Amino acid sequence: MAKQTKNTSSDKDQAEGKPAVAEPGENGQTTVAPAPQKDEMVHLIVFKLGAEYYAIKIEQVKEVTITPAITRMPRTPGFIKGVTNIRGDIIAIMDLETRFQIRPASLPPDANPNVTYTLVIEAKDYSIGVEVREMPQSLNLPVSRIDRAPSFLQDINIQENFIEGIAKIEDRLIIVLDMHRILSQEEINQLPNA
Repeated sequence: MAKQTKNTSSDKDQAEGKPAVAEPGENGQTTVAPAPQKDEMVHLIVFKLGAEYYAIKIEQVKEVTITPAITRMPRTPGFIKGVTNIRGDIIAIMDLETRFQIRPASLPPDANPNVTYTLVIEAKDYSIGVEVREMPQSLNLPVSRIDRAPSFLQDINIQENFIEGIAKIEDRLIIVLDMHRILSQEEINQLPNA
C-alpha cells in the first residue's frame, strides 16, 4: 500500500491561489507549505530637482537624451522653456524646478553647466520633455520600499494626485512622480505640440 502524504497547507492559502512548495516533514512525510511571496520590483529613472531626488517609472520615459537647442515660444506657461527637435519630433521642454517652485541647487564641480538632459515623456495625447541639470540614474527597487505620499503633500491646484509615493533608499527619500498627471488639461492645451 502506498504511503500517504500529509498536507499541512491551509484551506485559506489554497483558496487565495497561493503556490505551494513541497518540503520534507516529520517521519519522512512530505508537507506542503506556501511558497514565499516574491516582492514585485519597479524600475525608476532618478534625477535631482534642487537638492532633492525625484523619480519617474521607466515605462513613462520614452528616452533620455542630451538637451538640444531650445527655441523659446510665446504664450506658453512659465515653466515651459520652449520647444526642441528630438529625433524629428518637435516637443515642449518643461522645467520642473520652475513648475514646483524649487530653488536650483549649485552643480557639482565636475558637472558642465552648459549641458542638460531631457527625459522624453510620452502621454496618450502629447509628448513633453523634462529638463534636468544632472545625468539621470536608473534604479530598481521593491515596490514595498515606496510608501504612499501623505495627502497634504499634493498640489491643491492640480485635480489629480501626481505624487505616486516616496521611496526610501538608505538615508535618502525619493519622490516618485506620475508624469501623466502632472499637467492640468488647460496646461496641456497650451503646449505647442498638444
